[in-house]
Amino acid sequence: MTTPTTRFWLMKSEPDECSIDDALGAPGATVPWTGVRNYQARNFMRDEMQVGDGVLFYHSSCPAPGIAGIARIASGVRPDPTQFDPESPYYDPKSPLEKPRWLLRDVQAVRKTRLIGLAELRAHPELASMRVLQRGNRLSITPLQPQEWTFITQVLAAD
Repeated sequence: MTTPTTRFWLMKSEPDECSIDDALGAPGATVPWTGVRNYQARNFMRDEMQVGDGVLFYHSSCPAPGIAGIARIASGVRPDPTQFDPESPYYDPKSPLEKPRWLLRDVQAVRKTRLIGLAELRAHPELASMRVLQRGNRLSITPLQPQEWTFITQVLAAD
C-alpha cells in the first residue's frame, strides 16, 4: 500500500551476497541491507527512507543485471555491524563504535519478478530519467520517481 508520503527506491545487491531469493526466505522475513559504503547512498537510507517505502530489488555485478523483485523498507535505520567486523569485506577501522559511520535498514521482499534488464529499461521513454540508466551512475541506492515505480510495477513487472 502506498501513501502520499511513500517514496520509492532502486537498491542494488550482488546476487551472490544477497539475492531476491535470499530475501524471500520465510514469509515475513527481512534482510539487513549491509555493506553500503557510499555517503550519498548512506544519506538516502538515513535521511529519506521510511518504513513502507517501495523498493525495486536490483541484481548487479552479475552476468544478467536487472530488476529481480519488488520489496519494501521494513525497519528504521541502525548501525551496520559489518563496519566493526575485521573479518568482513565491509570493515571500516575508521568508524568509531560510539558514532558509527555506516548504517543499514532491513528490506522485506514482496515478490520476485521476471528479470528486467538494462536494455529493456532503456527501451521505454517513460524511464529515460531513471538514475540507474544515467551515464556514470554507480550508486547502490537511488531514488525513483513515482511514475517510474508505477510504470515498472504495473507494466513491466505486472503479474
